Amino acid sequence: MVPGSPQSRPAIATSESLAVGGSKAYSLYINPGNSYWRDGHLTGVPTGSAPEGMYMVTSGTHVNGGCCFDYGNSETTRAADAAGAMDAINFSTQCWFGGCAGRGPWVQADLEWGLYSGGSQTWNPNQRAFTSKFVTAMLKNNGTSRFALKGGNAQAGSLTTLWDGALPPGYSPMKKQGAIILGSGGDCCKPGGGANLSAGTFYEGAMVSGYPSDATENAVQANIIAAGYR
Repeated sequence: MVPGSPQSRPAIATSESLAVGGSKAYSLYINPGNSYWRDGHLTGVPTGSAPEGMYMVTSGTHVNGGCCFDYGNSETTRAADAAGAMDAINFSTQCWFGGCAGRGPWVQADLEWGLYSGGSQTWNPNQRAFTSKFVTAMLKNNGTSRFALKGGNAQAGSLTTLWDGALPPGYSPMKKQGAIILGSGGDCCKPGGGANLSAGTFYEGAMVSGYPSDATENAVQANIIAAGYR
């Protein structure tokens, strides 16, 4: 991935050090103005209504409410094209539709034209904040009818299912374009930085085709914990 445009800047590589698996490593420590984008639609990133899953390890202590700390599938056009043109994890204190309980940060789905805490614009009462230093965030979407959100402490414990149900009205089928976004919204890196005003940390993550099983997601969480983030 490369910086999103001349209007966005790469993150400073040595901003935050940590230990993973007993070895020193550095995070991708994103501040407003930092963002990354790559066109992956010809190299295996799911498009259209194809099913997809993803996870990232992020931070519950380096967050803000700026648009938009996303990781996932986004527009190749770098424009907010349509409902369903994005399928990305959002981790932030953004309360897009109002009515949110608490101050976050929350694991939500950026599906374009809104951050969804569940299957509608109404706040999902099963949502909860994740404020630990290291957070696991997961999203999967079958592209036609169903998506799920999960979160957990990346150092200990199991995943919490925040939503597992219907896509919001107007998002079936999905219309994914296959770009990869990190640290920005779908209208990535426009002059003036309207979609890269977020703060967040990226430690690791992956996007896969298909709809991962709960067992697979639990195994990923176990492997993250075993890595020993500290």
